[in-house]
Amino acid sequence: MEEERNVLILGIGNLLWADEGFGVRAAEALNRTHTFASNVTVMDGGTQGLYLIEHVRKADILVVFDAIDYGLAPGTLKLVEDGEVPKFLGAKKMSLHQTGFQDVLASADMFGDLPEHLFLIGVQPEELEDYGGSLRASVKAQIGPAISYAIDYLARFGINAEERSEPLSESVTLSSPKVALDAYERDRPAEHEAYRHGDARVVFSSSSNPDRERT
Repeated sequence: MEEERNVLILGIGNLLWADEGFGVRAAEALNRTHTFASNVTVMDGGTQGLYLIEHVRKADILVVFDAIDYGLAPGTLKLVEDGEVPKFLGAKKMSLHQTGFQDVLASADMFGDLPEHLFLIGVQPEELEDYGGSLRASVKAQIGPAISYAIDYLARFGINAEERSEPLSESVTLSSPKVALDAYERDRPAEHEAYRHGDARVVFSSSSNPDRERT
């Protein structure tokens, strides 16, 4: 029965680095267009890493939206289930949030509380080096299909998504309205006012280390 399972739908990633924000944007879009029973939580996990451990440990079913570098064509979706999920999260780390979420799954497993069912909906990013930028068109176009995959997956367990009669406003987010997608894209400073590749004080001081990881 649906009420017997705790479900966590989690969007992870960093909104500040273009396509790395896909997971959060997908979770936000799902929240705006659908509702679930009280045993289902839709969450913006951002880059919280181990702070998510208690939420993950309580879940029987975990669905994760994320941008993953699979080495595929930009915008390609890849679906991974159960024991394969930790492997794909660690195959080619793009940033520290993936290392952190690997640790979350490992810790939950150590405590004997790894969710029984795991489903990773990953998209191949197109651009990751545009600080303050938004999703590229190829990646943004996959939000709808990603949501459909999540809904279909949950339906296998009798967990149904109810489509809202009217979607919530675009200004509704799972975190701060200041980073709502429309406002984030509309209010971005011009290129001459804001460096596009991060904080120049950090970028240039770290230029000798091409393998540095973003947080």
